[in-house]
Amino acid sequence: GLILAIPFALKGGAEFFLPVTAALVIAVALVPLLEWFERRGVPSKLAATLCVILFLGLALFALGSIVLPAMDWVRRIPQRIEQVRHSLDPVISLYKSLQHWVDNTTAQIATAPAKSVRTVRLESTSSFVDTITTQAPHLLIQTFFALLLIFFFLAGWTGMRKRTIVSRGSFAGALTTARVIQQVVEATSTYLGTITLINIAMGAITATILWFLGMDSPMMWGGIVAVLNYIPYLGPIACVLLLGFGGLMTFPDVWHALLPPAIFLGMHLVEANVFTPSLVGRKLEINPLLILVSLSFWAWVWGTTGALLAVPLLIILKTIFAAAGMPDIAGF
Repeated sequence: GLILAIPFALKGGAEFFLPVTAALVIAVALVPLLEWFERRGVPSKLAATLCVILFLGLALFALGSIVLPAMDWVRRIPQRIEQVRHSLDPVISLYKSLQHWVDNTTAQIATAPAKSVRTVRLESTSSFVDTITTQAPHLLIQTFFALLLIFFFLAGWTGMRKRTIVSRGSFAGALTTARVIQQVVEATSTYLGTITLINIAMGAITATILWFLGMDSPMMWGGIVAVLNYIPYLGPIACVLLLGFGGLMTFPDVWHALLPPAIFLGMHLVEANVFTPSLVGRKLEINPLLILVSLSFWAWVWGTTGALLAVPLLIILKTIFAAAGMPDIAGF
């Protein structure tokens, strides 16, 4: 019963569990940077402060390059929707011709074809700006709470790790604990660090290509690509759809509008099949089925943020289980 209740407790208590989990994952990934500062004589609290400042600066730059231009794009959707429709006219005409042929064929075969009535219902939605304004105080409180957790975790990391190791009852237990802690830190930081560099490179290349193509807000699109590429499988699909819609809003020709998603898709295929396996696959081998299960589970529990945390959490659990032993009917 406890095991079955945990997912619903995580989902129901997302306001607490989500920032705590995200802060712990980010803090574990920042441990190598903290240790780099400490090896150069920087005190633990100052080193933790520097790590938080660097992370916060990178996060604010990413949000600034994405959110502000995205708000402008959302405002322009009503004015550009006619251009999108005009760009899609060839595709819509082809679809109508195909549907007309199917209807005629069905009418010839069926003896009493039923007439279908299409109903269109329009629902008013709140604006993007109103949504951000309403959620901003809540998000700021959660962000501040998460930053505090990251700081205190990093500031006490060295002493906490030492106490955890020396408190074991035997030398073998202390050695195992030290090895598990080191493996969790190395696996998490290696994955997140490598994927971050790959995603930044993907975003920069995408922004440069879109700038040459003449697409508006190339920095925003590069940031979207860099962020969504953290989500396996679903992230690149969302990038292709968003780039396709953005291309239709920018270029009058449908084939010109399909260039941005087509170029990104080609880049992603090269990155996913060449660069990422060669850089990450040597140290971390994860079953794709486990990635899909973890992705669907954490996305159901915490939405988009859970999807971003799915692979790091899977790596942490996989590392702990590998050191402690896989669970079976009898236990560990």
